[in-house]
Amino acid sequence: MSRLLGITMGCPAGIGPEIIVRYYQRHIESRVYSPVVLGDPAVLARSAAELGLEVDIVRWQPGEKVRERTLPVMPLSELGGKLQWGLPTLATGKAMALYIEEAVRLLEADILAGMVTCPISKSALNLAGYRYPGHTEMLAALCGCDDYAMMMAGKRLRVTLVTIHVGLAEVPSLLSVEKIFRLIEITGRSLQQDFAIENPRLAVAGLNPHAGEAGLFGAEEQHLIVPALARAKACGWQAEGPFPPDTVFNRAAAGQYDAVVCMYHDQGLIPFKLLHFEDGVNVTLGLPIVRTSVDHGTAYDIAGLGKASPASLAAAVDLAAKIAANRGRFAEK
Repeated sequence: MSRLLGITMGCPAGIGPEIIVRYYQRHIESRVYSPVVLGDPAVLARSAAELGLEVDIVRWQPGEKVRERTLPVMPLSELGGKLQWGLPTLATGKAMALYIEEAVRLLEADILAGMVTCPISKSALNLAGYRYPGHTEMLAALCGCDDYAMMMAGKRLRVTLVTIHVGLAEVPSLLSVEKIFRLIEITGRSLQQDFAIENPRLAVAGLNPHAGEAGLFGAEEQHLIVPALARAKACGWQAEGPFPPDTVFNRAAAGQYDAVVCMYHDQGLIPFKLLHFEDGVNVTLGLPIVRTSVDHGTAYDIAGLGKASPASLAAAVDLAAKIAANRGRFAEK
């Protein structure tokens, strides 16, 4: 079994290079799963130099041993002298897409045990000819996977989302019994396989205030969420709800539930980021590969200014290692 995790550098013009060199400087000790970077050695060296950090950046290729106390980088672009921090271009778009594609190839070849992604620019990705809304959809296409979902995970709270990047007015029409049930099931499977929780406890949030108050404030709970819950329970899942959205996250953060299934993006992300703004991790569920990500964007406004925190990257690396180990144990059962 591979003991390597691939960190894709993300957009070279964003804060990805900075959080990587900061992460390596602070977390240089040996570990069971060794991270290697898929990216641009010159950009990383430039970032380290501008930050005044001493980081031993070495070029690495698959099959080579990872040297301790170094930052091993698989060189996939050479943009160091051409780059302007905070300014994505066609070249940076092509580069960040290449990092992702190569990570998936190495995962499928069992050279990597998992991948951790730094943030990309969706506009630069599209400029480079990749017509995906973001990382998750690109990875699903590369893996040939149709059944996937996004989880935001922290030590106190985990949330999954039925709908993600859509306007709030569109949410009710996009909900269905099938979609809600499917997310309950994929969340439960991931908690078992990836988080080693044998009997996961799932809370399902209502869509409307007070979970509809018996239909007074909306009928989606009765028509969609309750039937989905009944189907999930018939399949053996320990799922409860629909709960009023203004109380369910407090109960989950207190340890009563292992995850909250949410109906739309901000319903889950606002409470999650209140608790895990610095150390939250984005996990893609349902893929045949292990993928975690930082839970923030490229932050072009602070790129190159020395203000970026590597806390979310550190949490994402740690969680990818745990998921890889848990999947190995789960497969052996």
